[in-house]
Amino acid sequence: MKIEDLLSRNAVLDLSFFNFRNAITACYFADRQLRVLRVNDNFRAFFPILDNVTDAYFPAILEQIGVDPAFINAFSGQLEREGRVYIPAIPLSIGGEERVYSLMSTYTHDQDFPYLNGLQRQFVDRTAEWALRREHERLLEEKVRDRALIEEKTRELERVANRLAKYLSPQIYASIFTGKGGDGETLARKNLTVFFSDIQGFTDISDAMEPERLAFFINTYLSEMSEIAIQFGGTIDKFIGDAIVVFFGDPETAGDREDAMRCALMALRMRERVEELGATWREHGISQPLRIRMGITTGFCTVGNFGSEQRVEYTVLGSPVNLAARLQTIAEPNTIMISGSTYSLLEQFIECVPVRDVQLKGFARKVDCYRLDAVKPSQRDWGPMTRVGRHVAVSIPDSRRVREAIQELRRIEDELERQLPPSSPNAGMPL
Repeated sequence: MKIEDLLSRNAVLDLSFFNFRNAITACYFADRQLRVLRVNDNFRAFFPILDNVTDAYFPAILEQIGVDPAFINAFSGQLEREGRVYIPAIPLSIGGEERVYSLMSTYTHDQDFPYLNGLQRQFVDRTAEWALRREHERLLEEKVRDRALIEEKTRELERVANRLAKYLSPQIYASIFTGKGGDGETLARKNLTVFFSDIQGFTDISDAMEPERLAFFINTYLSEMSEIAIQFGGTIDKFIGDAIVVFFGDPETAGDREDAMRCALMALRMRERVEELGATWREHGISQPLRIRMGITTGFCTVGNFGSEQRVEYTVLGSPVNLAARLQTIAEPNTIMISGSTYSLLEQFIECVPVRDVQLKGFARKVDCYRLDAVKPSQRDWGPMTRVGRHVAVSIPDSRRVREAIQELRRIEDELERQLPPSSPNAGMPL
């Protein structure tokens, strides 16, 4: 076995690790037959268990001080082959203390100094250096463990953040995690457009469904409506059972009229999407048609964090929120009722039917409201465009991107064509 193999097996250091200038060295001299001729005082101090080693066979000395026989055999073999050998680390127990020595040996010849004609050797005490090395390795291992722990905690925080994102509107989530929302304790008075929707007869619908089917139904509905709200820039306030509350104008606003217009377009798209989802629900055994009522109003609300020390909720409070809820209650199924304040902002852009002198619960005076039917043809490119088929849904930010969307669809068509199985002789024939 070679010394290099032993060193590799025992994970010892390279020679460059050692600092020989500050080391304590024990020297000894031997003839070419490995018989010790003399030693210095350091040698005796290193190995007090040794008595007089003059004329002793050096490998026997190594064995006596406790050197592993494998090191001794490898040492003798390499010395015989190469005339020199270096062992960076020999662990020994001296007087009950664990120490580490390096051993260097080489054959020398000198005509002027006969005692140099033979084997020159040195033991160097490396205990302190190896202790430093072990401490260094321990610190590196701790650093690796700390890094792994930090990475795991980071991944855990990412998982928590991803889960938390489902409980918050994207705008609120972004304001919290980017720090743009400040300390989150400041309340603000803002002119907002508030949307409130509800499913007609949802209690009867839910009572007639199995839990699994009900979960699929309501989760599909809320997911689709939420996606539309996000597309149009709305802030999802909360779900109250099957009811949905969305507001426009906080934390970001495009102006009162733009906010109100996007809310109106969102409501129209929601109504359209519910009709489209009917086929999906029927495929899952839900045959009863879904009808929703919606209410929209614009007015000044207080927006911010409300709650207790244990739990807070970012929401809006004020008369407009109550008004939107009351407008929803008087809406006919699959219709959208808007207040006069919203109508005054959008009058030139929308098609409405006025409803006069409506007495709403909780309001002392009668109010004028309007049934929102559609946007005028000239305004239909305002906001995102969405089309949904049986297998494909297309969402376009605005009408200027229609040509770009068509090109993307063609690329998708080409990719799907390439994935079709080869045509058979009977392809295209009726079954």
